[in-house]
Amino acid sequence: MKNQTKQLAIIGATASGKSALAIQVAKELGGIILSIDSLSIYKEIDISSAKPTAEERNGIEHYGIDILKPNEPFDVSLFIRLYGEVRDIAIMENKPLIIVGGTSFYLKMLVDGISPIPNLTDEMKSIIKEKMQNPLSAYEYLYELDSEYMSKIASNDTYRTEKALGIHLGSGVIPSEYFRLNLPIPTIKDNLPIYEIDMDRTIIRNRIKQRTEMMIYNGLIGEVKMLDNKYGRKPNCMKAIGIKETLAYIDGEIDEAKLSELISIHTGQLAKRQTTFNRSQFKDKFMGSSNEIVEQILG
Repeated sequence: MKNQTKQLAIIGATASGKSALAIQVAKELGGIILSIDSLSIYKEIDISSAKPTAEERNGIEHYGIDILKPNEPFDVSLFIRLYGEVRDIAIMENKPLIIVGGTSFYLKMLVDGISPIPNLTDEMKSIIKEKMQNPLSAYEYLYELDSEYMSKIASNDTYRTEKALGIHLGSGVIPSEYFRLNLPIPTIKDNLPIYEIDMDRTIIRNRIKQRTEMMIYNGLIGEVKMLDNKYGRKPNCMKAIGIKETLAYIDGEIDEAKLSELISIHTGQLAKRQTTFNRSQFKDKFMGSSNEIVEQILG
């Protein structure tokens, strides 16, 4: 590996072949893989998440996959702790760490850091729960206190509204002031080579269409029915692309042809957002085809 790199990251749009590339690189280097995918972290969400199967993993140790039950909460702070644990394993075993996945926001937070969040007492948690019974009222309350911060949050974004409420109650200051006083601390302080798969959008769209058809063939509908029966529709993961459209099919709102079409459209829109994010947030990186990236990494 060039420059004796001990860790690297592979990013790219969904269906661009990130997982296969990471497995190939890990196989060549004798490395391990950390998945940064907000859906693959859940157990029982296998087809919907398009996580690599045990066979596809080709004997490479994967972390960040099958960690939580679908009804267990997950946010970037949990991922950062997970990264620390996996990085320790890589160092202990003297193996390169390959970070890969579609949720590049997590990678951005590893590189740029996040501010520590204040601890909440049980009383504070009760107050937050009570206020979040009316999310719009909670949002308006916070907006009146701190329009600078809340103007960056949509009024229907209950997750971030609840987080802002916790920051205010836990710290005693408004969120914008809290973040000025508590600057982000990067988790990855060393140089992290980042490689982005560059693929034509038409090819991406065709791959998405083929993958969607394969997911339905492999039992997507049955998997979502199981998840719906077991966990209901409240967990955030049940709103993910592939799952929400299948729920509409289960409810009789659309037929199977429309199901495939909608998943493909929404996944294509996600791929476009991922590309935009990656291009704007990661400036110092290598872009190329999978073959070019392999050649660059392995020299």
